[in-house]
Amino acid sequence: MSAAAFALQNAAAAREKLIVALDFATIREAEALVTTLGDRVGFYKIGSELAYGGGLSYAQDLIKDGKQVFLDLKLHDIGITVSRASAKIARLGARFLTVHAYPQTMKAAKLAAAGSSLRLLGVTVLTSYDDHDLADAGYAYGVADLVARRAGQAYEAGLDGLILSAQEAGVVRARFGQDMILVTPGIRPANVEASGQKRTMTPAAAIAAGADYLVVGRPVTQARNPREAAEAIIAEIAATMS
Repeated sequence: MSAAAFALQNAAAAREKLIVALDFATIREAEALVTTLGDRVGFYKIGSELAYGGGLSYAQDLIKDGKQVFLDLKLHDIGITVSRASAKIARLGARFLTVHAYPQTMKAAKLAAAGSSLRLLGVTVLTSYDDHDLADAGYAYGVADLVARRAGQAYEAGLDGLILSAQEAGVVRARFGQDMILVTPGIRPANVEASGQKRTMTPAAAIAAGADYLVVGRPVTQARNPREAAEAIIAEIAATMS
């Protein structure tokens, strides 16, 4: 393979690892960003705010346009409710769905999604939490220990992957190898402030730590030039992979 061909292949692989979070209140705002980013980004996350404002229908539109969709709904309820919701979501054609990494919740979602192309990701500990926040919530574990515990439970439940900060990705990758998809939010380029996140890492460091996909919101969505911001992150990922 020529150097030019390798560079193109590497750039394409890097682009697939970036998931842009459509953390907007309206479909119109989301559509505007997707149009701006064009073919530079092919994977989008829809969270609760947009989902409650018509985002599930919009997810189907994105899928029809050839985009991949991550539904970050963080399901957690009694088993039958999680099961029914997961079964409906599986029919939408999304790539990823998040559920909280509680054993009953994960088992119910896994059973409902069986036979579909939907990949389930267990949310370990939100990247806006630190040890103090967990103590306030009544947990006996710190972040590292709770992530490890929930990662093990997700693996036992047969989930496809995990949501965790890149700070824990290296340890989890070493434990499970390539058996779990690792998706890391809280990604902040070196020149961007944390903005409410407590466990952050740069794109290059996150990939080096073992992350498969990086979820990036404000560093792209609130940039003066979102397309350039996305391209810079993709270039940083590609440099780490080369």
